[in-house]
Amino acid sequence: MQEPPFSPCYQLNNELDLPEYSSEKEILLRLPGQPRIYVTDTTKIQEFLRKEFLLKDLEEIARHLWMMSKQDSKNISPLHRQLVKNRNIIVTEDPRLHLIWYHDRIFIKPLPKYLLSHKFWKMHLSFKPPLAAEQKVLRKAILGYLRTYIYLVRHESDFRIAISDDLQLIPKNISFLQFSDFISQLEFITNREVSERYAYGEIRLTRLNFYSKIFLGKFSFHRVNTQYSDYFATFYGPILFLFGIVSVLLNAMQLEMSVEQVDTSRPWKGYWQVCRWFSVICVGLVAFLIGWLLVLWGYKVGKEWVHAFRDRWRLRKGRLNY
Repeated sequence: MQEPPFSPCYQLNNELDLPEYSSEKEILLRLPGQPRIYVTDTTKIQEFLRKEFLLKDLEEIARHLWMMSKQDSKNISPLHRQLVKNRNIIVTEDPRLHLIWYHDRIFIKPLPKYLLSHKFWKMHLSFKPPLAAEQKVLRKAILGYLRTYIYLVRHESDFRIAISDDLQLIPKNISFLQFSDFISQLEFITNREVSERYAYGEIRLTRLNFYSKIFLGKFSFHRVNTQYSDYFATFYGPILFLFGIVSVLLNAMQLEMSVEQVDTSRPWKGYWQVCRWFSVICVGLVAFLIGWLLVLWGYKVGKEWVHAFRDRWRLRKGRLNY
């Protein structure tokens, strides 16, 4: 039997603790934060936990996540830093989206009350037969999820953000000292004890959407734009840029062809030379701009891949601590 990852004295929720043991009282107990689920209904709770914490397709591509994120479980900015980065914190109950970020937003799954109860862990996450194998998978996913809050809430300012009315990432009526004592119990959890996805921290949604076509055979990992207008609006910028480049090139080429028809024996020779060189310079500048953008893009992508390969090499050699 596996023990809970924290001591009973550090639990943050005692709703399941009875003054005196009574089977009749226990039958009436409900899962903290989930009043429609009774704590003795093991089958329903296991089904509920699978929906709440199993990562599904994200765990399928976990071995490829080194291509999309830094290979470090500590790569998680605290909540105050998320605001400094001008990211909006979006509350989600989907475990797949926890710590996935997209431009100016990051998705975070709130800390449920029942995971803060020592008795809940003893009852449902302690590898009891006949559900031992399933509980082991669940436990790894839940431990990885819990561990992320070590890095999300590092300062009291992070804690104040977490308990704010508009987010409520952490249940109310908990002090920063109590939370610190609780979360400190999880600091020694290793990557071997958590789901492979949680060996990484934050992950870009744009990269997940791109690589899901390759590794999952899906058009996207998670659709951000659900309206046709929003979806097609993402193409406007690149199309306008391409249209502008092509227009400049065509106009410059047209100007070059036009000046070739000018009679240079007349006083228009100086103007003809200016127009001709101007058109040539425009074509050259556009070609340089395109080339510079391609080189810059290649440099950025190449730098990220070099960094990813270096980290992976160090991990394999055992020189990089998780």
